[in-house]
Amino acid sequence: MAATTQGVILVGHGGLPKGCPSELVAKLKRLEGQRRAAKMPASAEEIELDTKIRQMPRTPETDPYQAGFESVAAHLKANLGDVLFAVAYNEFCAPTLEASVEELVQKGATHITVATTMLTPGGSHSEVEIPELLDQLRPQYPGVKLRYAWPFDLNLVASTLAEQVKRFS
Repeated sequence: MAATTQGVILVGHGGLPKGCPSELVAKLKRLEGQRRAAKMPASAEEIELDTKIRQMPRTPETDPYQAGFESVAAHLKANLGDVLFAVAYNEFCAPTLEASVEELVQKGATHITVATTMLTPGGSHSEVEIPELLDQLRPQYPGVKLRYAWPFDLNLVASTLAEQVKRFS
């Protein structure tokens, strides 16, 4: 039996860098909405806009969300031990979930667990988009087990929040 190589991908929402032209974001969102309504694949124009926004230069000053998310990711990685690790973003930032899965597969991952920082039910990214992407990716990587560590146990989420509140009480 082949050895199992574990991989973990932490998915964050993604944010816009300061100075990102609002007309680019508005156009991207319009194209995404049209695509979803028509249940069609992304157009070349939508892919180009998405890529342009995701690849904009970022620093902790221009994109504090990305800096904070990557700090959380570094702490998570340190707590997981010997696993392959990557981050991904739902929108606005690179890399995408697809790119991060590809990266870990290229590094030899045979079991990839995807987790998100979006903890509560009801979000389209965590409840719909990530599972749909994983369903699309599974046939591309038949030798890789792709798991989604979601939904969260809301009692654990509440306990974590209670501990945080107590720190400030």
